[in-house]
Amino acid sequence: MKITPQCVVSLTWTLKDTLGEILDELDEPVEFLLGGDDLLAKIEAQLQGLEAGAELELQLEPEDAFGDFDDRKLFLEPRAAFPAELEEGMVFEGLPPGCNPDAPRDQVYFVSEIYPEHVVLDANHPLAGIALRLQLTVHAVREAYVEEIGQGTLGTGFFRLGGGHSGEAVPVNGDGQTLH
Repeated sequence: MKITPQCVVSLTWTLKDTLGEILDELDEPVEFLLGGDDLLAKIEAQLQGLEAGAELELQLEPEDAFGDFDDRKLFLEPRAAFPAELEEGMVFEGLPPGCNPDAPRDQVYFVSEIYPEHVVLDANHPLAGIALRLQLTVHAVREAYVEEIGQGTLGTGFFRLGGGHSGEAVPVNGDGQTLH
């Protein structure tokens, strides 16, 4: 079966920056819904018409991936608003009480720096501003089930950041991000 909109594709990949450093490697195939929210638009477009066994190399510029780095998404917040065991790289969905009331509440924030009185939070995606090289292998293609299409995702979105409760730390891997 060829890849078409609204199908499920099983992929593995190696993701590198432009200097060749491996940022993520997916060794075991994972299913993604095309035509939903699981993959970046440029990846979906390049997969169209391919079949199982196909290999693909892509260059993703920031505008095709996670956007440019935006310094307006950096926030200086009071250290006292955060748990004592705070570490750089921790992730929060939303902000805890006592933080800037003008900061968006529906963002995922990464702790980028910790000072005695303040914490620097970053709402940029960890890969914002970075051009990426992606090597993909298509392992299987199948028709999407009606329920999958209705959900718009299989829950394994490409670099989807973890979810949690507002103002609470989100469990992620040791790098401070959930990559797949």
